[in-house]
Amino acid sequence: MTSSTSPADPSAAPADSTSPADSTSPADSTSPADSPAATAPRDAVDAITEQWAAVRPDLDTLPMGAYGRIYRIGRAMGDRIEKEYARFGISRGEFDVLATLRRSGEPYTLSPRQLSATLMLTTGGMTGRLDKLEKAGLLTRNPDPNDRRGLRVTLTDRGLEMIDEAVTAGLAVQHEVFGAALDEAQAEQLNELLRRLLAAH
Repeated sequence: MTSSTSPADPSAAPADSTSPADSTSPADSTSPADSPAATAPRDAVDAITEQWAAVRPDLDTLPMGAYGRIYRIGRAMGDRIEKEYARFGISRGEFDVLATLRRSGEPYTLSPRQLSATLMLTTGGMTGRLDKLEKAGLLTRNPDPNDRRGLRVTLTDRGLEMIDEAVTAGLAVQHEVFGAALDEAQAEQLNELLRRLLAAH
């Protein structure tokens, strides 16, 4: 297991680095957010890995701890974001459709096939979402002028306004959680580490 102090921790310093001229005590110079590993409370994942260590001391459970926390964070944040989107009358899946159209830029139009590929949905699953969003007046489906058998899905003005409000609200929740645990440098470091982990898959 890794120790709570590593070279990546900005608060870590050799024991002999404090000189008599340095009148700043560690308590004055380090906030809880500066060293989350030293201040984070024990959690349920610790209990799980310790149980495995007791019955299978030959196992290195470091990856188990990381993946367990990623999974739990994903579920917890997903639930909070879902509640935030519900205020706008949409589910998380419906948000994804509107957000994909919004991110595509003007004129906020994609084919159902493009949406399905981006969101990794079957045609049937996508049709259900489009039906509900079109009925709510958040998007339209019209014949593709370049393909007589195709359709184009386009955000309406109401859909554009809603997705802009919904993405802002969702990000506010994410910023709230990040800000309570990590400073900007730590958040960037976490993103880089997760990017490497995702690339390995």
